Amino acid sequence: MVNNLTCDKKSILLVEDDDRLASLVSEYLQEHEFIVHIQRRGDDAIDQFNPDAIDLVILDISLPGKNGFDVCRALRNQFNGPIMMLTAKGSDFDQVVGLELGADDYVIKPVEPRVLLARIRVLLRRGDTNDQFDELTFGQLIISQTSHHVSLNGNPVILTTQEFNCLWMLACSAGRVVSRDTIYQQLRGIEYDGMDRSIDVCVSHLRKKLADNVENPMRIKTIWGKGYLFSPEAWD
Repeated sequence: MVNNLTCDKKSILLVEDDDRLASLVSEYLQEHEFIVHIQRRGDDAIDQFNPDAIDLVILDISLPGKNGFDVCRALRNQFNGPIMMLTAKGSDFDQVVGLELGADDYVIKPVEPRVLLARIRVLLRRGDTNDQFDELTFGQLIISQTSHHVSLNGNPVILTTQEFNCLWMLACSAGRVVSRDTIYQQLRGIEYDGMDRSIDVCVSHLRKKLADNVENPMRIKTIWGKGYLFSPEAWD
């Protein structure tokens, strides 16, 4: 696999065993200034993965060797960048399982290249709306926008790209309710359809990683019918 540390172009790993689809997606993304590496087997994607050479992973679920869920779980143990899953049309189970395993987004097949490109750009965009801040501190919680580093009580907190972006967005609005629609629009780049659970799953992951009370959260609160509220006083 080619290392792109000295290249300005973003590098994408596409794990897809459908040769026609892989070629279509790869050619389209390369036309839009991305470097695309293709793996056709799940086990090869795991064995040959170099997290320092990849900015984003696009991962099919039905793969030979290892399925997409297994690959997502394995890559997430060493990769904090965005992982996007390709799911079958109407398969809510696949979408929820992928998100629970650490995927940041999903695209439903058949893939529309322009939609895929828009989703990729949203996932790779970091802090464009809140770049007036570099670091936020709330008691024992420190969030660094520049390094995407989070620490709580002096210990690092490992977050995915979407989890970090969601936390940063909520923290920048500390003490104010942020609607699910607003979060969804910012993180996904499309309007909330009223059914998608990706934001709820993301917030659930944040609560667990930030030692919040899952049954009665006090740090990232649910304001029923309105959205979520980051409590600035709950981090001592």
